[in-house]
Amino acid sequence: AETLAAMEPGIVDAAALLLPQGELTVLCYTCNSGTMVIGEQKVMAALNRANPGAAATTVMTGVVRALRALKARRLLVVTPYVDDVNIHVSRFLSERGFEIAALRGLGIADNSDIDRVEPEFIREYARGLGVSGVDAVALVCGAMRTMDIVGALEQDLGLPVIASNQAMMWDCLRLCGVDDDFPAYGRIFSLNAAAHKKVC
Repeated sequence: AETLAAMEPGIVDAAALLLPQGELTVLCYTCNSGTMVIGEQKVMAALNRANPGAAATTVMTGVVRALRALKARRLLVVTPYVDDVNIHVSRFLSERGFEIAALRGLGIADNSDIDRVEPEFIREYARGLGVSGVDAVALVCGAMRTMDIVGALEQDLGLPVIASNQAMMWDCLRLCGVDDDFPAYGRIFSLNAAAHKKVC
């Protein structure tokens, strides 16, 4: 958590490097754990300072919007994180009205190790946890390679699955007014910009 918090002072300068400045519609901060440790509002304020003309969002904002759009309340949450980061995940989601039925972390401390977790392992791991009594499964971490297994995992479980990068893409596309559907990437993409606007 300490190293995640250390990113805060650099957000404005990093975001200001993105070009062309005047033509961005959306600006998104894509670190889940960083968003939760630093604070969603602080991150979005920094993005707004860097580029006031772009709509600011974060990957965790996208996760929350996607879960709300699907009317999911009670969640099974899967992360690769260690316990001191999982505390922030649980608090963040609980403060936004979600009930955490269970949160399971893989206990991985290093981002490069998270990158090495095979997508099929994530699918099998989530399948083995049991989903009784939950509305959705949330796979929280942008470094977890979940995009290729989201659609298959939804079929396995018979439930919506929201993964960080999938939710971020849906959020950013809908903020841009793009309504394209990508069925392989989960049922969230069947919800258009009008449905997205209701949860913003």
